[in-house]
Amino acid sequence: MPLDVYERKILNALQKDCRISTAELADQVGLSQSPCWRRVAGLEQAGVIRKRVALIDRHKVGLKAQVFAQVKLSAHGRAHLSEFEEAIAEIPEVIECYVLMGNVDFMLRIVTRDIEAYEQLFFERLSRLPGVQEVNSAIALSEIKSTTELPIDSV
Repeated sequence: MPLDVYERKILNALQKDCRISTAELADQVGLSQSPCWRRVAGLEQAGVIRKRVALIDRHKVGLKAQVFAQVKLSAHGRAHLSEFEEAIAEIPEVIECYVLMGNVDFMLRIVTRDIEAYEQLFFERLSRLPGVQEVNSAIALSEIKSTTELPIDSV
């Protein structure tokens, strides 16, 4: 969807703070309230704005471990991708899952209370998922950059 200059400004502002009032948003982007509201509604209807959420600091709620797990499925397992995907969707600790091209089939971002909780998750759930041949886990030691803001101006 091609975005005009106002829509880009709206998206950049909402990425920084989605709680901003329509009046404040309109003022920031240089529109009056009604056209600004219509543009936001249009972006929501088009699915450009998927939803508005609160971003929670995982450390402050006790989720100290962050793990990136690469999952390789067996040849037989690849025939049942949907079963794997449905099973992954049911694990709340898996907060992101991507299908990859290359040596592994999926990349998971997982958060848990601590490494022991990840170990339990690994042995009781991940390693038992349909078609799983191999799981390689990398534990993040620290977080250098984490953002949900997309670089709208570079598109």
